[in-house]
This record gives sequence, C-alpha cells and structure tokens, in this order.
Amino acid sequence: MALRLERIRSVQERTGLCISEIYRGMREGWFPKNFPISKQSRAWNAEEVDTWIASKIAARNVAEVA
Repeated sequence: MALRLERIRSVQERTGLCISEIYRGMREGWFPKNFPISKQSRAWNAEEVDTWIASKIAARNVAEVA
C-alpha cells in the first residue's frame, strides 16, 4: 500500500478539528505529528490520521456499552 499524504485542510475536514486544535494535539501527544515535505510545506501520514479517527470511534463504542 502506498503512503498517502494529507495537507492541513484535508486533516481538518476529516477530523472536524480546527488548525489550532490539531497543533495543540500534536504538542500534547494525542494527535499524529506532521512532517516536512518541502521547505515550507508539511503533511500528515493519512494512515496515522485514519488510526486516530478509528480510536475515537472505538472509544465512543466502549463508552456506549459501559
């Protein structure tokens, strides 16, 4: 499977988080970190974002059962 990269706007749309919340999550360690793809551009590994989203859904499902 090829590595898929996502830019900030795509990450925002998929997660529903604003830019400042994404960067706060990266600082605090609860959101995947981005990496440089050029001198001024950064991207996220789409699979890591997928995993983060799946963990939120799983946590919701566990809470609903409890």
